[in-house]
Amino acid sequence: MPGLYLAAILASAFGVLLADRRWRLAAWQAPARSALAVAIGTLFFLAWDAVGIATGVFVKGDSPLLIGVDLAPHLPLEEPVFLAFLSYLALVVWAGTQRLHAHRNTDAAPPPSREAR
Repeated sequence: MPGLYLAAILASAFGVLLADRRWRLAAWQAPARSALAVAIGTLFFLAWDAVGIATGVFVKGDSPLLIGVDLAPHLPLEEPVFLAFLSYLALVVWAGTQRLHAHRNTDAAPPPSREAR
């Protein structure tokens, strides 16, 4: 079924986007900074892919789940979409982890002493 892989990536990205919106972790907290981080991550991984393709390490397999559009030899359309999703997911997980650690640190603080009241 052509396009199923791309649909799965987009559905997963939508789920991450909803979680991000609900807890204002990345894009809803700092949209420009989040977009820049995702763009840098995506470009980094595309460069990594280019090196892997040029050295013959990465090759595109034949899958009926791909749309069939190649941006370059061995670089299907789904690859940059997946890399953007991966970068965004990492950013949201990192922001969520930071928030959890900050919340736990404030909960772990001892209550003020009676003299301080």
